Amino acid sequence: MNLIFKVATEADIPILTDIMTRTFDDDTQKHLGEPKGGPPGYDTGEFFRQWMIRENTSTGYKIMVNDKIIGAFIVFISGKGNNTLGTIFINPAYQDKGIGTRTWNFIEETYPQTKSWRLGTPSWAKRNHHFYEKKCGFKKVEERPEEGVGISFIFQKNL
Repeated sequence: MNLIFKVATEADIPILTDIMTRTFDDDTQKHLGEPKGGPPGYDTGEFFRQWMIRENTSTGYKIMVNDKIIGAFIVFISGKGNNTLGTIFINPAYQDKGIGTRTWNFIEETYPQTKSWRLGTPSWAKRNHHFYEKKCGFKKVEERPEEGVGISFIFQKNL
């Protein structure tokens, strides 16, 4: 599978919003039995307008297979080496194919100056916990309330 990572632009927001909505709603249905759910603005494009396009603060990348966008991620680079993965999501039709692991490898290779990575994910998203802990080497370091999610587990990976 030919996997390509490109910096996302404002023009990508509609397709990214569609994929994020399907991905987050799929998780919410599987884990909570609710029809919809995700962080504020995940299904309107506002999430990307607020977090993806922030010059010198964050960078959003689209994940592509054969020129088709199948997911995305956003990284926040601090300049001090303590960086944050803001989100990562992959269209449910492309999950369980190693794309998440390959994406994480790309992130680490692209930001080799990183001393630590942090991220948050819902407490109920057991699949995410497994991915971050077993596939990417993160450790859970904190739990805290988060709007639209309930309790968020905070994971960290020190390099």
